Amino acid sequence: MATVRVALVEDHHLVREGVRLVLDMAPGIEVVAEASSGDEAMAALAMARADVVLLDLGLGDEVGFDVLRAIRARHPAAKVVILTMHRDPEAVRQALGAGAVGYIVKGAHAGELVDAIRAVARGERYLHSSVTGAVIEDSLRRQGDGGALTTREREILRLLSLGLSAPEVGRRLGISVHTVHRHVANMSSKLGVRGVVPLVRYAVEHGIAGAVA
Repeated sequence: MATVRVALVEDHHLVREGVRLVLDMAPGIEVVAEASSGDEAMAALAMARADVVLLDLGLGDEVGFDVLRAIRARHPAAKVVILTMHRDPEAVRQALGAGAVGYIVKGAHAGELVDAIRAVARGERYLHSSVTGAVIEDSLRRQGDGGALTTREREILRLLSLGLSAPEVGRRLGISVHTVHRHVANMSSKLGVRGVVPLVRYAVEHGIAGAVA
């Protein structure tokens, strides 16, 4: 498997050093750039190709979402993972809406950070478990159509949003693939979309979930 090239954008030196130590010990991951501000990030990304950008939302006086949009505009091939202390659903929705494909909190374990980077490098989305439930529940409260989902359907949607396939969802929940597909069909009907991919995409775009299979 090709090495995943990572750029770190974090204004706290101690935090950045700690993250780098974690990633330096992870096989198949290489830190190719570091920055402490949006301008430094743009300059670093212009010099070093990064597959994944690990971006803190709090960069001094800068608005992290603006930096995120700038990175996505100038370096569309780079996949951005937000690394932040913010766990509120609104921050997650804004980050995903601005183009992030991953969201992980600073209280996560080192292995979860590595998993997030590897997941987005494979083309998946990653939403840390500490915010997934809050995002889904908040969105279901706000949306009448989503509120019609059953507890089982919410479980399935959450797992699909984390990038699991239908067979993996079935094994995780102890149900058959046929049952998973039946629930997917029911959710598609309720939410007005068809199929797994558009269903999860709808969930991401409307804040119901934060990951795409």
